Amino acid sequence: MTHSGKTALITGASFGIGAEFAAQLAARGDNLVLVARSLDRLESLAAELRNRHGVRVDVIGQDLTATDAAARIANELLTRGLSVDILVNNAGFGSAGRFEELDADREQDQLMVNVVALAGLTRRLIPAMLERGRGEIVNVASTAAFQPAPYFATYASGKTFVLNFSLSLWSEYSDRGIKVLAVCPGPTETQFFDVVGTRKAAIGAPMGSSEQVVRSALRALERNRGYVVPGVGNFASAHLMPRRPRTLIARIAKLVTRGVADAASPATEGSVRATR
Repeated sequence: MTHSGKTALITGASFGIGAEFAAQLAARGDNLVLVARSLDRLESLAAELRNRHGVRVDVIGQDLTATDAAARIANELLTRGLSVDILVNNAGFGSAGRFEELDADREQDQLMVNVVALAGLTRRLIPAMLERGRGEIVNVASTAAFQPAPYFATYASGKTFVLNFSLSLWSEYSDRGIKVLAVCPGPTETQFFDVVGTRKAAIGAPMGSSEQVVRSALRALERNRGYVVPGVGNFASAHLMPRRPRTLIARIAKLVTRGVADAASPATEGSVRATR
């Protein structure tokens, strides 16, 4: 196989969409840096991809809830002499339920992973991309990014940040050689719903596959589209709902999501480690 010569760093690479990004990028010849807390799983996946595709796969164990997570990853890359051409900020988890009943520490951890680590790692890696005059950044958001979501307040609001952050950088760097993409999947068959505590968090929408999400993302990235909503039904639900007045939309959203409040169960301590 002729390798592309690119190196892709993927956070939350242990399972789900992150592992699928690793598989598809390795299949086209990209070298990988896999980042997650689940070192055993990462090492197993890394060995499998090395054997199957003959690419270099490095593994970095890092808890993304740590305040210095992005700095630690950047320092580890420097120590290993690795430069990153493609950054895939995939790591994330969600919560559902009445906000006052959710674990406060876990809500903070969610924002650290879904928002702070994502923005911090992007900031750490983008200067070298600018120096090389090329680079690609993929940030995994959600269809939840497009409207208020009562009983998913922290998760949906964090994903709104990811979408707007990505589009802002897409515009800012569009003439400087860097592609930025926000991927906004609908419900996807991953461990996400185990972490949330109920499959009712899908709000009745059909489940997509990680393979479909990643294929859509890589096509959109190649075309420098800025954002993509995989799946016709997901695209329609994300775009057909009016955006104004905002308070009315929030009230309507509550009618759709209120069944989740009673169904959601608090996640266990270990489940926080799971990603998409």
